[in-house]
This record gives sequence, C-alpha cells and structure tokens, in this order.
Amino acid sequence: MRVLFIHPFGSNWIEGTKDKVLLANRSAPIGILSIAGFLMKRGVEVDILNCTAPVKLTGTEETMRRVQSFRPTLIGFTTTTSSFLDAYRQAEEIKRIFPDIGIVFGGVHVSALREIILESFPCIDFIVSGEGEKAMAGLACGEKPETIQGLIFREGKQVRSNGLRTDLCELDKLPFPAYRKLEGFPKFYEPPLFNCPRVPAATIISSRGCPYQCSYCDRSVFRRSFRFNSAGYLYEHMVFLKTEFGVRHIFFYDDLFTFHRSRIEEFCGLLRKRPLHMTFNCAVRLGHIDDDLLKMLKTAGCWMVSLGIESGDPEILLRHKSKVSPDEMRTAIKQIQKNGLRAKGLFMMGLPGETESTIKRTADFIEKLELDDMNMTKFTPFPGAPVYKTIHEEGTFKEDWELMNCLNFVFVPKGIESKERLEELYKQFIKRFYTSKNWIRKFGPLMFKSPHSTYRIIKNLPGFLKIRKDFEPH
Repeated sequence: MRVLFIHPFGSNWIEGTKDKVLLANRSAPIGILSIAGFLMKRGVEVDILNCTAPVKLTGTEETMRRVQSFRPTLIGFTTTTSSFLDAYRQAEEIKRIFPDIGIVFGGVHVSALREIILESFPCIDFIVSGEGEKAMAGLACGEKPETIQGLIFREGKQVRSNGLRTDLCELDKLPFPAYRKLEGFPKFYEPPLFNCPRVPAATIISSRGCPYQCSYCDRSVFRRSFRFNSAGYLYEHMVFLKTEFGVRHIFFYDDLFTFHRSRIEEFCGLLRKRPLHMTFNCAVRLGHIDDDLLKMLKTAGCWMVSLGIESGDPEILLRHKSKVSPDEMRTAIKQIQKNGLRAKGLFMMGLPGETESTIKRTADFIEKLELDDMNMTKFTPFPGAPVYKTIHEEGTFKEDWELMNCLNFVFVPKGIESKERLEELYKQFIKRFYTSKNWIRKFGPLMFKSPHSTYRIIKNLPGFLKIRKDFEPH
C-alpha cells in the first residue's frame, strides 16, 4: 500500500495583510514525519507533500500532480484549526478525480471535534483521533476499520467511533522522523530569528502529553498523560541529525522538557561525556527548574530557555494557568539569566478577563523582567481547550477557523471595547518591547551571536520593513 501525507499550508497571515510569517520562521512538520517513519519501518511506501502556499490562493495543481505521479491508496492530512479548510479543499478535488483513494484526517482540530467532522465534511473517510502512528499503520496494512483504536469512520450512512486509543506508542521504539522524505530539509526550514547561534537547525519533540490543564490549551491529541523519550534516545537522535544532515542546533519543542529530572541529568551527562558540539533550546516550567539544573543545561550546550508566562496580571494567571504567580516568574527569569542562558518569555493577549489595565500591567511587568526575547500570541479559543465551552459568555467570538492561528484576534473579551482597540493595544505592546532600552542594548551583541539571523534580515530587508509597518499603531 502507498500512503501520501499532505501537510497543508493553511492560513499563516494576519487578517488584511499578505503572509510574511515565513520570512521569520519555517518549521518542519514533525508529526507527519514521525508517522511516516513508523509506516516505512513496516514496509509501507510513503511520500510527503509539504505545501508551501495555501491552495485557497494557488489552486490544487501541485497536489494533483503529486497524487497522479505517486498513485497512493491512502492520503493522510494533518491539520490545525486554521489549516483544516485549506486541507479539505484539496481533499474535495482529490475525491472528484480519484474517488477510490481513502482520505484520512488527523491532528489537533479533528481530534477535538471528532464525529462532527465526518458528519459535516463528506469527502473525509476516516478521522484518526489522538496519537496517529498505530492507527495509520492499521489502515495502511489493511486492518478492518472497526478493529482500529482511535479511528472514526463511515459505515454506510452512519458515523462510527472506536473510542480513544489506549494502546499508545512506546516512544523509544519509534524510528526517527522521516526527515529524508521532506524536500529541502534542513536548509529550507529556517528557525525563528535570533533564536539560535548556528544553522542548520532542526526540531525534536521528546515527550507527549501534559499533566497540567491550562484553560487555553488543547490536549485533544495526547491528553493529560505524560510520556517521554529516554536520555539515550535523545542523544542518538541528535547524533543522527548531525551526521546525516549537518544540523548544528536543536529546538526541543516540549511543553515540559525538564519535567523528569533524572532524564535531564542523564541527557546532559551524555552531552558532556561525548560532546556533539551542538547547541539547543528548550522550554521549562515553574517548579521544574533550579540552579543545578540550569547549570547542567548550560554546560551541555543549552543556548536559550523559554518560559510560558502568559500575563503579568495575578488574576489572569490565577484563572488561566496552573499554580504560578508574577513574582515566581520574575525570580525564574533572573535565575535563568544568572546561569548564563538567554531567557525568552511567552505571553498571550486577549484571554477572558483581559482589560486595558491587565494589558498595561503585563507590559510594565515585561519591561522590568529585562527578557532576552519575547513572543506575544493572540489568544485563540481552540475547540479542545477547556475555555472553549463557555467562551461565548466571556465576550465576542467570531469562529472563523482560517483566522484561528494565534495571529488574529477572533475573540474580544468583555473588558475591551472592540477588536480594533485590542489590535491597537497589541501593536503598542509590541512596539514598546522592541524599542525599549533593554532590547536595544541587547540587540547589537545579538547580531554577532546569531549571524545567520542578521544575514536573513539584510537579505529580506524590504519584507521585514513591511512587517514592521504592520505593527505600527495607527
């Protein structure tokens, strides 16, 4: 059997502007690469199409050309909320010309909405809800749909669900993601600007699930379990990326990279005993960092640590994030920097309960933190997040899936007078950070610490100047 995986481009733009996101960041689709590697190990022939533009704008010509040449038995789409409709447009065209090809959708959006998707979108034959490797392998190897855990499928005019998968993957037994199937890897996949000292860079996700339940976080795929790769597996994964692709920096995109202390101790020990001369970034959470751990990360090659802060307002944090306070965040940032690591704060604007006062409090808080980097996303109420159930009681919600990408305000809390005002506050916030004395003081040395980022800015200067103009308050 042949399986074609398609990663749709979706909508990565800010409403009313041209898409410029890829100038600053382009990530490899690790989820489908993992499933592809799992299937290849079982003898399934696999191909991957990573779309570089939305078919809403470019049409389906490239998709149909790949389907025609590869002739797959199954086509698997992985989608977020914002990319779902773009993927479905491709599925409709595929079904029109090749009606016998099975269409499978997976990912966080369909895992949250489950049967609703099949009831509303007739060109989809199967939904893989949750972890995808074993369910896709079952389909690809000809198992009967009714026997595959985690599968939602059509039986005549009825939609049937086999429930949640309980037979989960043992992560250390998974093959490495099928990077070789990804055209242009790793050079085509540019990391976020000034987020690493050297390229090429690559992404590793070394754990699945999270035991916490923040109000805004969708846990539909891996739920609240927590599983992780061993230190030895991580080390060999880095060796593979360096040896096969020349990768020099790793982004560990785990929510809780330091959650299991002994794993990190062993991992850092391996990197010290058998140096790979690679650097890496990771995310940490309050309660799972201390000076000894941060020193270990630094000596093992860690360059930057991210911390999910979300807000500088105590009431917003109390309502939406588990067991944290601004004072604890402030202490953690200083602790990270004291140990020679760059500290990046991750924030979110527009949560239920947000007001102009809470936004100002967060802006003042950030200024005092003296962060090395910052990312502010726009709160998006995703279907699988706890807050989604009551979101219409909290403000005005325009549920336009294609705009639900954390780059647009689709929700306006009651405490903000309008979407336009919220956008204005966001632009003021961004400008304040990137014109602050703290950022200006750190930016000069950073241009030498991350020379590839400096080169990209110079090479694409007109595009970056347009991005800057987009964030200018009116």
